[in-house]
Order: sequence, then C-alpha cells, then structure tokens
Amino acid sequence: MRIALLAHLRHPIAPPFAGGLEAYCWHLAEGLTARGHEVVLFASGDSDRRFALDAVSPVHHERSFPGLEHRGDAGLRAHVDAAYEAACDRIATGGFDVVHNNSLSRLPLERRRTERVPTVTSLHAPPYDALRWFVHDSPSRTHRITATSAAHRRAWWPDGAPPEARVLHNGIDPAAWPFAAGGDGSAAWSGRLAAVKGAHLAVAAARRAGLPLTLFGPIEEPDYWEGAIAPHLGGPIRYGGHLPGPALAAEIARASVFLFTPCWDEPFGLAAIEAMACGLPVAGFARGAAEEVVGEAGRLVAPGDDAALAEAIPAALAIPRRVPRARVLRLFTRDRWLKACEALYAEVRAGARLPSPASRAAP
Repeated sequence: MRIALLAHLRHPIAPPFAGGLEAYCWHLAEGLTARGHEVVLFASGDSDRRFALDAVSPVHHERSFPGLEHRGDAGLRAHVDAAYEAACDRIATGGFDVVHNNSLSRLPLERRRTERVPTVTSLHAPPYDALRWFVHDSPSRTHRITATSAAHRRAWWPDGAPPEARVLHNGIDPAAWPFAAGGDGSAAWSGRLAAVKGAHLAVAAARRAGLPLTLFGPIEEPDYWEGAIAPHLGGPIRYGGHLPGPALAAEIARASVFLFTPCWDEPFGLAAIEAMACGLPVAGFARGAAEEVVGEAGRLVAPGDDAALAEAIPAALAIPRRVPRARVLRLFTRDRWLKACEALYAEVRAGARLPSPASRAAP
C-alpha cells in the first residue's frame, strides 16, 4: 500500500523522542516500511530524513512558536491550520491508498477528505473541546478512529462508542528493550518532564521508600523542572538525561522497579511497557489506562498519593521480572500493533469500494 502518515507538528519525528506520540509515528513509519509498504511521512521538515518526508512545516513548532502549545495562541493556531490544510490537499492528489492521521487536527477529519482518501485517525490525548465535536461527527465507512486503550475510548465516548471507534494498543519491539534478569535495587522513571507526568511524585515516593531513583526524559516545562524537580536532585535522586532508545533501554534495565505517576488520564503509558519489557515491575497510579496496561505486572494506588505509592513499591518489587516481560510479549508487541493497523487500513479501503449512502438512496 501507499500510505500517507500524518504526524503532529509540535516536535520532530526523530530520536531521541520528545514523547510517546513522536515515538509512535516514527515506529509506525519504520515498521510499515519494513513490512513492504510505501510510506510518506507528513511531518515537520526537521524530522528523520531516513523516511520519505513531506514537510508539513519547515521546522517543528516548539522551535518557531516555543512554549505556546497549550496557550490558545492565535498565531500558532493559524500557522498549524494552514500547514495541515496544504498537507491534506497534497495527500488528496498524491495517489495514496490510505491516510493514517496522528495530527490531532480537525482538518483531516472532514468528510470531504476521508471520503476521498480512506483514513484511520489515531487519538493520542484525552478528549478536549477543540477536537471533540469533529471526532464525534467523523466516523464513516471510509474512516476509522482508534483509541490507545479501552479507558481512552470510554473517555472520548462515555455513553458508548460507535462501531468505527476501535482500541489499538501501542506496541514496541521487544528486541529494542532487552530483558534483564535482575536489577540493582533502584527505581527508574521515564517520560516528558512536565507536570502532567508527575515526576515530582515519583521523587517523593522514592524518598519515602528509601530507594535511589533516576529520572529520564526531555525537560518539556522549564518552570516545572526548576521548581519541582531540580531542587530535589542530588544523592540518591538523579537525572539521567534525555537518551536515545538503546542507551535508555540499558539504563532502565539496570533498575528494579519502574515508577509510573500520571497526573492526567494517561491514554496508554508507553514508558511503562518499555520498562516492563526490560523486566521491571511497575509501582504507579491507577489513572487513565494504567490498570489496563500494567495488569499483573505491577501494583497501583490512588492517583496523587505519594505515600501510598511508596508503600506499593515493596509489593511491586516482589513480582518476578519474567511477569512484566511476558505481559508485553503477549499484548504489546510491535508486530501485533502493525498487523492491527494493516487490518484497519483494509477495512477503510473496503469501505471506499462500497456505494455511498447517497448513491444507494438514489432511484
């Protein structure tokens, strides 16, 4: 198939990844290409050039509009809308069999577009007003929508999802996150260093439990970092940096437990399954998709309670490391994820071959 992969523009689609959405798009492009598809990545122009890249904008917008992603900035909104409008027009005339839309933009959801090129839209955030109506209005015979977990789908459709809305769990390559039979007694945390990810609560819990803790990931919110994280670094609490995948996997695998501390309704939790693949049991907060993702591979407590999290750490440490690894191999592999994507592409392409509702109703 010839596939247009439409990405979000906040960060480049290139390692080391700024977050789970960037990792998702990169691995989707890489995996589909490896499976023999012709993939064109529609992303910022500073994304990974190993792919066939169509630059939706010259650079990612954290460079051109730094710090404005969640500020309702009119200039950024106009910039992004114009970029996606032009990209959608190029996709419409580009001879693509299917679009996999990861943009979080309303524009690729328009029926005039999804009826022209069959589309799969993957949602990567909890529901929010700027997109909710467009998502709810968009399902059709040529458009499928995916949520990353059952919890995520319920959040978008609390009264019941339409049949076109599916759960598509994320997947990773287990070989990229090698299993380690034992840890060094420390805890690890990985993710964007932003308030919604809750690294400050991981620090508090590790201190209570008397465990060394290393934090990994990009500093997304400098004010949060300076106020809530940096003052606590030193001694057993350290920052390991923003590492590329192989280096991060090696560091995570050395630890004995992974702390998962979402302060929002986490749609999935990619960092958790990466750690689980290395053999780390999880101690974390039961929020968003955490219970669905972690299952028997960890111990979860009420969100925001660092004291309860500290108490859960010994129970998590008692879980054999083969248990989290086995859960990933059973449920969250890259091959499983890519096969599910291909099945969705086949569905929307089949829908495009059916007569339209208007033509069926014609005398």
